[in-house]
Amino acid sequence: MPSDPQHQTYDVIIIGGAMMGSSVAWWLSQSAEFQGRVLVVERDPSFAQSSTAHTNSCIRQQFSEALNVRISQFTAEFIKNLRVNMGNDPRVEDLHIQDFGYLYLADSEQIADTLRGAYALQRSLGAGTRLLTRDEIAAAFPFYQLDDILLGSHGIRDEGYWDGGALFDWFRRKALAAGVEYVHAEVTGIERTPSQVTSVTLGSGQRLSCGHLVNATGPRAGHVAQLAGLSIPVEPRKRFTWIVKAALPLDRELPLTIDPSGVHMRQDGPETYMIGARPGPDLAVDPTDFHMDHNLWESHVWPIVATRIPQFEQLKIVTEWAGHYAFNTLDQNAILGPHTDLRNFHFINGFSGHGLQQAPAMGRGLAELITTGRFQTMDLTAFGYDRIPAGRPFGERAVI
Repeated sequence: MPSDPQHQTYDVIIIGGAMMGSSVAWWLSQSAEFQGRVLVVERDPSFAQSSTAHTNSCIRQQFSEALNVRISQFTAEFIKNLRVNMGNDPRVEDLHIQDFGYLYLADSEQIADTLRGAYALQRSLGAGTRLLTRDEIAAAFPFYQLDDILLGSHGIRDEGYWDGGALFDWFRRKALAAGVEYVHAEVTGIERTPSQVTSVTLGSGQRLSCGHLVNATGPRAGHVAQLAGLSIPVEPRKRFTWIVKAALPLDRELPLTIDPSGVHMRQDGPETYMIGARPGPDLAVDPTDFHMDHNLWESHVWPIVATRIPQFEQLKIVTEWAGHYAFNTLDQNAILGPHTDLRNFHFINGFSGHGLQQAPAMGRGLAELITTGRFQTMDLTAFGYDRIPAGRPFGERAVI
């Protein structure tokens, strides 16, 4: 990735070149209405510290808000038809979703009622969700210990694991092929008037003028907003992942199981399982902090896993890592579109773990806003910045 931009002026500058930035860049490059010049500025061309690189790469239909369900449905169709969407390029992989589904477990009537309400919504939108009694869960998945469980909600279509890395790679490669410019640099300053961004300054001291500026910096989004004198409630929060082998493997695929404790686990490979958890307390961290809390596994995560699935009493850790959620402290959902006063400063931030599965729709939506001034294919207005200063949360309750 070169370090020096080819031009001094760009119609759109995107700060951050991982999944979100590359999605916006690709959609702009495909728009018949947009003929402008696009620059993507990426501080780490290896993407090693990006949320994209640390994702668990899953998709689900089980949300409590219709808009989030529709976004995931669009992504499911987009990735299953990726080669067609990428111009029938024969190099593009045939992607599919490994449909083991998510299984939400309810241990209280309150949680069960939430699952029932979400189920009705999801089914009305065509999702393949099914509600399972305790006995039905036991019949389908006899390895669980279910003494405390009242109800389960299981997705059986377009819900599970997929190759998010391949989608990111093709967004970026196709954007480059279409003329989008990527540079290895860091934005250290943003110049503005009261109503618009005028230019950005790179670490080299070079100043670049822009028509639109996009903040696609994941967990660093709050810092980039501050460069323009803005504030958003997005902060880096750690999420831990373990890949394990079991001494006694299960006799069937493990759905992505969301335990009432918040620990989740799923099939990873033929003989491996993925387990994820948040730290306690769940606080903001430095965006360069990827330190693993090894005590968390022994004292908290493994006991929960072994209690829920007694066959997992003997597990061997194969690998482990820490990644970051770009955590929206208001409502754990995306902030998309322009600032209310600085109209050419655009957010695509705060996905709080939903980012990979929402990237195609969100990138398309923001490209439409930049190009035409409004959403064309899916109304994403509910994610707008205006709800942030108003303290008006987006109502999604199915947050992991």
